[in-house]
Amino acid sequence: MRIMSEARTTSYSRVSLGILASGTEANLLGNVHGGDIMKLADSTAGAVAYRHSGGPAVTAAMDEMTFLEPVHVGDIIKTYAQVNWAGTSSMEIGVRVEAQPWGDAADAPLHVASAYFVFVAIDDEGHPRPVPPLETETPDDVRRQREAEIRRAHRLARKAEIDRGREE
Repeated sequence: MRIMSEARTTSYSRVSLGILASGTEANLLGNVHGGDIMKLADSTAGAVAYRHSGGPAVTAAMDEMTFLEPVHVGDIIKTYAQVNWAGTSSMEIGVRVEAQPWGDAADAPLHVASAYFVFVAIDDEGHPRPVPPLETETPDDVRRQREAEIRRAHRLARKAEIDRGREE
């Protein structure tokens, strides 16, 4: 197992993936299934987590996914992801999903979804392992890190409240 203590910048592990949406991803309305978009976002986040942590990492949670616009068959779907926050063994990865009609490059890409995934780096036995600290580079990175800390605090508070209720 390789233990990393040197910080990695937000740009170090940024990843973008893209696909051309086909009929196999369509629902009855002719739009792309939200689950297919979620899978692409999770795959993009997984690549980011692997790069940042220097090895395998697994999806521990999808904190939030917001669908803003429908995606249509024939659209070019692109995902953009980066580490927003890094803890001891976990990371929050933010993913932005955009779509653009394949036949018209003049149309600006449309922001269609955003998601936040929590990944945990694992060793060869599947146990959590340390991840490098995150070094922010821009004011947007600082904002993303602050917002990720808020989401983390809410996740922990929600879990504590649920656990208290189960003990009663």
